[in-house]
Amino acid sequence: MKTKPKILIVDDEQINLDFFDVMLGKLGFQVEKADDGDIALEKIKEVQPDLIILDNIMPRLSGWEVTKILRNDKRYAKYRNIPIIMFSAMDEVKDKIEGLELGVDDYITKPFNFSEVLARIRAVLRNRELSSQITRRERRIAIIESLNKSLIYFTQHIKKPISTLLEKAEKIDPNKSPEIKELLDFIKKESLELFATLKGLEDEIQELQQKGDDLKRGDLTLEDLEQKFKKHFSEWKEIEKNYEEVNT
Repeated sequence: MKTKPKILIVDDEQINLDFFDVMLGKLGFQVEKADDGDIALEKIKEVQPDLIILDNIMPRLSGWEVTKILRNDKRYAKYRNIPIIMFSAMDEVKDKIEGLELGVDDYITKPFNFSEVLARIRAVLRNRELSSQITRRERRIAIIESLNKSLIYFTQHIKKPISTLLEKAEKIDPNKSPEIKELLDFIKKESLELFATLKGLEDEIQELQQKGDDLKRGDLTLEDLEQKFKKHFSEWKEIEKNYEEVNT
């Protein structure tokens, strides 16, 4: 059974907490609430949310300060990759740029439209799931590649003693006794079968490696996601530049 996505709402205004609790709860989300940054940090450890909706302007600990702690403090390294949507009443482009630089995944200005917020929530959650799938896939590929290397090492090194055994067997006179002849025949037969098996294993390893390389060339990687983020971030920088030029 698929678990409900957990969303932590952090806002010092109770009306906003209640609103999101009701609206997101009806849509199938599991909602957790915190009315200041300190409580939010404790809640994050307790419930490990899939997404944090974080108000920027709060007493004691602001949304930006919470983000800084999550993204940079070693004590919260386990929760570093939880996506954050930042709410703020400040509409300055430079404020949005600062939030993105801190590691915020999306930025919404108050007053907000709930339909837009919901669309952004779903988009961020989809991106998080995609990133998780890519991470898991790359870990599996790394394990497979490590196993392939071990198998290649095994096949390469087992050939040498078998070849040496065959060479020595060829030098023994099989006519000295029936037992020796029987032993030599057995060694030759088993060695040749083992060589054939190793050759087949090497061919399979090479085929798997080729398929893995082909898949990696065609798949989206974490580096691809990072490049997309950098492109998105550069677009924000361009917006900020244009904004400053207009207002100077």
